[in-house]
Amino acid sequence: MTQKGILAEETRYARYLFFSIEMTTDITRALIALRDVNNSDLTVIGLGESLVTCFSKDIPGLKVFPADASFAIDVPSTPAALWCWLRGDDRGELFHRSRQIEALLAPALVLSEVVESFQYDRNRDLSGYIDGTENPVGDEAQQAAIVTGQGTGLDGGSFVAVQQWLHDFDSLSDMSIEEKDDVIGRHISDNEEFDSAPESAHVKRTAQESFTPDAFILRRSMPWVEGMDGGLMFVAFGKDFTAFEALHNRMLGKEDGVRDGIYQFTRPISGGYYFCPPVKAGKLDLSCIGL
Repeated sequence: MTQKGILAEETRYARYLFFSIEMTTDITRALIALRDVNNSDLTVIGLGESLVTCFSKDIPGLKVFPADASFAIDVPSTPAALWCWLRGDDRGELFHRSRQIEALLAPALVLSEVVESFQYDRNRDLSGYIDGTENPVGDEAQQAAIVTGQGTGLDGGSFVAVQQWLHDFDSLSDMSIEEKDDVIGRHISDNEEFDSAPESAHVKRTAQESFTPDAFILRRSMPWVEGMDGGLMFVAFGKDFTAFEALHNRMLGKEDGVRDGIYQFTRPISGGYYFCPPVKAGKLDLSCIGL
């Protein structure tokens, strides 16, 4: 079965933990310890390519997030060995859970980055626009996000693309409501799409049903803030990375030279790909790496 947190529809607070490899000799013990205590409803675990290769294994479809530069947009690749998405209703509890995971994984894996996120005004991005309006639900969410037909250790798993986006709030403040609506392709007042939006509007660039085949992904993105900086932690689950990459390439203008309007006020500052293993008998099924 699938890690429950992937399909859960609401998260009030979140923490994203990124780990790098410090001691390969102790990685097996660390992952078994994490497997035996992890609650997949509250903590979703993703394996990076570097971690998988430590076990001389290959997960078909898993790779390093590709760095890119198109139409004056730099897209960084910042891979981690292990990614953890902690969900909950209390920031203090999330902090203590983070410490527990860090201790379980040390010294084999060391915590390299932490990003804290939160729900803002009924799932709005900090730009003020509702995020994830076109998310698939129910069976369609399962079909978009969950691996099937690939065998034991893979079926029930999910691939996830993770990017941290940094917003330019001064640029946003300088835009009129009409200009911002044109960037997104929806009216901020009622979240309705409008036909007269330019071709660069985000909703037109990323209309998932406009691709062949359809490019549906399951978004679980949330705002983040650190000091006076902020933006969106973009988290997109898929049965593979095909749909995400189709959306990503069109946003960059690779199809037709039209760059997504959101680059007027935001840009990615990180990027990683991970495989989230399925769950078996209530525990992470790590058979994909031989554990």
